[in-house]
Amino acid sequence: MSKAQNRLQAQALQEAIHALRARQFARAEQIAASILRTARTDRAALLVHSHALLGQQRAGEAVAALEKAALRGADPELETLLGAALCESRRAADGIAQLRKTAARRPPFFPAFQELAGRLARSGELREAILVVEEAQALSPDSVDLKLDLARLCLQANERARARDNLVAAREAAPGRPDILVELAWVHFLDGDYAEAAGTYRHALGLRPEDTQTRANLAMCLAEMGDRDGAQAALRTVVRGRPHLLTRAAYTLAVTSHGRFFFRPSAAAKFLGADGTLKP
Repeated sequence: MSKAQNRLQAQALQEAIHALRARQFARAEQIAASILRTARTDRAALLVHSHALLGQQRAGEAVAALEKAALRGADPELETLLGAALCESRRAADGIAQLRKTAARRPPFFPAFQELAGRLARSGELREAILVVEEAQALSPDSVDLKLDLARLCLQANERARARDNLVAAREAAPGRPDILVELAWVHFLDGDYAEAAGTYRHALGLRPEDTQTRANLAMCLAEMGDRDGAQAALRTVVRGRPHLLTRAAYTLAVTSHGRFFFRPSAAAKFLGADGTLKP
């Protein structure tokens, strides 16, 4: 392949990657497929192509190419994607077996542990999923992502104290990550510590102000604290320019102990300003 052809292929691959990140799965698939027609073993193009197929719920089409690539040599990233594709194509037992095999490799490839734990949790094997993340943590005790993964699993298992401990440790290690903050705030909320939860949600919103779910959760905290005006103001911010979120906002008001209930959607819309009657 000439230098010019290599340059064009590299440009096409970058375009495919950008399309994948933008969730333009059909476009990413099309570009990656065009690369694979002339470079059948191109690893990067195969990864993009497979991810694009999974994004379109066509995992079964990705399996054959990934299986063939996995036979060419140990590649934990390809193997992890193969495990995910097998699970998505109704071959869960094969997928779990593949993920276990990849997780057993050394040096460890931690996304394999995370994918395996996620698949186990979704299949109801929550205790087994926790053990998988614990094994990964033993290999990388300082990993913030593993602390967050373990906290989420512990929360699913209703082990809130353990979830909180892992989230506090993760926050100390990475104070600028909103995903950690919102999980920690939710644990505080479940524990009834609404003031602490509200403060943590505010911190997260300072880092990611357009996060409507976090703002709605902040409103729930404020309502439970008896700050009805603050809760309503937060929800009006949520629905301003986003009328499709009216139901979520109305539900937030209805389920809190100091909230409001509306019999008609039009009444909720008027109260929250989603009908345009309130000005920013």
